Amino acid sequence: MIVILDYGMGNVGSILNILYKVGEKNVVVSHELAVIQHADKIILPGVGSFDAGMHNLQKYNLVNIIQDFARIEKKPILGICLGMQLLGRSSEEGTEPGLNLIPFDNIKFRLNAEYKVPHMGWDYVNLKNCECPLVRDLDNNQRYYFVHSFHAKCDCEKNVLMTCEYGYEFTAAVAHDNILGVQFHPEKSHQFGIKLFKNFVKEY
Repeated sequence: MIVILDYGMGNVGSILNILYKVGEKNVVVSHELAVIQHADKIILPGVGSFDAGMHNLQKYNLVNIIQDFARIEKKPILGICLGMQLLGRSSEEGTEPGLNLIPFDNIKFRLNAEYKVPHMGWDYVNLKNCECPLVRDLDNNQRYYFVHSFHAKCDCEKNVLMTCEYGYEFTAAVAHDNILGVQFHPEKSHQFGIKLFKNFVKEY
């Protein structure tokens, strides 16, 4: 069973629909601890600010269960957009500590005036770790939909799964074994996002 975490910070409906489209029927939207404990995989979506996201996870008592799910049970977790940022230690957007599941911090784009922030719209990504099951059979012609003002800065290059160019190269996706995150919105990225979700369903 896949559980999409509903903590008031994302459009869970579009993720649910795309999972149905790739053939995954055993999926639940919930923030109930008893439900999450029986999950095989979880998806952590998110739209909004870093501190608000962490406050909501705390409100629903989800911080420890997510950390245990990923670190102790070593089950797959996929963070999307803000959900990916929450997998890190911190963000310049706020003061709350993140989930600290992958060693990175989120920093604000440092761009020339010609580049607008947020980075918004369709953009190509470059694969940095083609061995990761999440990107199996994907290539560098993948385009995804982005909306963000902050991006991950990883301690270790081995955790950088994808990069994107916007004024400079930044981390667009992260991976550490069963812990995965994408800065873009695969649920809004048509056939490219469908393939990525299919890999998450089939390869983990």
